Amino acid sequence: MRISSIAVCVLAAAFLSTGCAGPERKLGRGLTNLTEVSRLGELRHSMEQSAIWDSPEEGVSRGFITGLSKTVKRTAVGAYEVVTFPIPSYEPVIDPEWGQYPDNFKPNLVSDSTFATDAALGFGGGDVAPFLPGSRFKVFDY
Repeated sequence: MRISSIAVCVLAAAFLSTGCAGPERKLGRGLTNLTEVSRLGELRHSMEQSAIWDSPEEGVSRGFITGLSKTVKRTAVGAYEVVTFPIPSYEPVIDPEWGQYPDNFKPNLVSDSTFATDAALGFGGGDVAPFLPGSRFKVFDY
């Protein structure tokens, strides 16, 4: 019992004395890297680069194997960072910090009302009263 209470106190002191920027970034990076298995960015990037720089056949074979090993490595590092996020040493374990995408794909924000700034203001554009002639009103027309 004494050892477990000491361990809890040490963990609480480490967690409370670190501040927010380091642990939050490490936890976010760990969760992002942990989902590499579903994102498959490293796999697609390795296959694309092998196909471009070596040959299309190597992109399918060697690029796949290289991408698979990078995916497993990034997932393992993500699990490590999620488990150890309250412990100091907040530098990234692997480089690049957040994972890669193929060069032919750059992600953007999802088209959703969560990221639509006009939804919070109450403006949505469009017609105010489409059944009345001359009531066309657009908020964001340029």
